[in-house]
Amino acid sequence: MSLPDRGGRSGPGDLLPGGDPPPGALHADARAVLGAWHAPTGAEDALRQEFLAHLHAHGDGMYRECVPDHLTATTAVLSHDGERVLLTLHGKAGLWLPMGGHCEPGDLSLEAVALREATEESGIPGLRLLPGPLALDRHRVWCHPPFSHHLDVEYGAVAPAGAEAVISEESLDLRWFPVDGIPDPSDEATRRLARRAREALLSG
Repeated sequence: MSLPDRGGRSGPGDLLPGGDPPPGALHADARAVLGAWHAPTGAEDALRQEFLAHLHAHGDGMYRECVPDHLTATTAVLSHDGERVLLTLHGKAGLWLPMGGHCEPGDLSLEAVALREATEESGIPGLRLLPGPLALDRHRVWCHPPFSHHLDVEYGAVAPAGAEAVISEESLDLRWFPVDGIPDPSDEATRRLARRAREALLSG
């Protein structure tokens, strides 16, 4: 979601000449998205406020270089009918997880990060992003030893019918699983996101 352009000035979603995003565009988009999001649980509303406080305190809070914590985006990729979810066996975590990762300087919005990461890690063109965010999660990672945290904003996407996934270098394996049959090793955040993505697809 981008803030509207007011008074002829560039908004966060507008590219500058040369194709570069304006300074702070992604940061502003994240503040707007999180500020408007209605969290479905009290725990996630507390995370929403924590994420906003992080952005208020850190101008670089969207990027991996922000120590120790930074925002990321994750996407549960569903089959066209919403019955299956595509998960990657993460090399470092050793868990079946959705697609996701760090923001990059050229990203204009959290939605753009979510769609880019999902496309890169699934190898599936033509993914359709569902309205979101669908969930928030804070988890420990190892970007900055001894550890740091991803402040994760989570989305869902739908693959075209007949789509074939292509494993990336970041993954040990890549498989479709029933939304209600995600195996171990995984985690509850993954199962929750898959369920919410299916609900969003079926209710849309």
